[in-house]
Amino acid sequence: MCKDCSRNTISRRGLVAGGFALTAAAAFSTAASAQDDEPRPATPEEALQRLKDGNARYVANEPIYTDHSHGRTLRSLGQQPFAAVVACSDSRVVPELIFDQGPGDIFVVRVAGNFINEDGLASLEFGAAVLGVKTIIVLGHSSCGAVDATIKSIQDRELPGGHLPSLVNAIRPAVYDVIPKNPPDLLSAAIQQNAKMNAEKATVATPILSKMHSSGEVGSVAGVYEISTGKVEFV
Repeated sequence: MCKDCSRNTISRRGLVAGGFALTAAAAFSTAASAQDDEPRPATPEEALQRLKDGNARYVANEPIYTDHSHGRTLRSLGQQPFAAVVACSDSRVVPELIFDQGPGDIFVVRVAGNFINEDGLASLEFGAAVLGVKTIIVLGHSSCGAVDATIKSIQDRELPGGHLPSLVNAIRPAVYDVIPKNPPDLLSAAIQQNAKMNAEKATVATPILSKMHSSGEVGSVAGVYEISTGKVEFV
């Protein structure tokens, strides 16, 4: 096959794939819009405010999303979450509960230490470019074991066994950033800095997320969840 023919074939395939993606997105949007009675946020600011309002309800123990069977059939047709949350794998951190949102509202990326690696970045690109999330929250939490293990590894100058060094190496930059400041609570400072650094990473990641941030299609912020109170402080 000649080179030009090959190029034309690829081009046609790309157009077909693009058309399929647009059709699927429209179907997902229609299905997801009926998931609940609350309008889907249209801007990053509206999306963030909806999460803040939900967290306030969670703290006050006044949730409104308690019937998880509502909209189940419609959710089987597709999804259109309005926010993405990069959360720690800690079993005490449940984004849908923390922000009082229903199934299908939040696109969650989880890893111990809530950092963004290549897989997480690809997931966020999918969430923003394909599913249309309007805000990305990197959510640290109090008493994070992954950050604590990283601090101990640095202090002891020894890496943990197995595959744990991959977690330590990912979180290490945040710890190194705050150590020179000699904070009164090194763990809390490192947890906050880790969330902030990864929120910034989502903001500048090229080519997809950086472009969407620049155009105002999506926003990224960092927050820290206090387990004892249920409150999220945005930093």
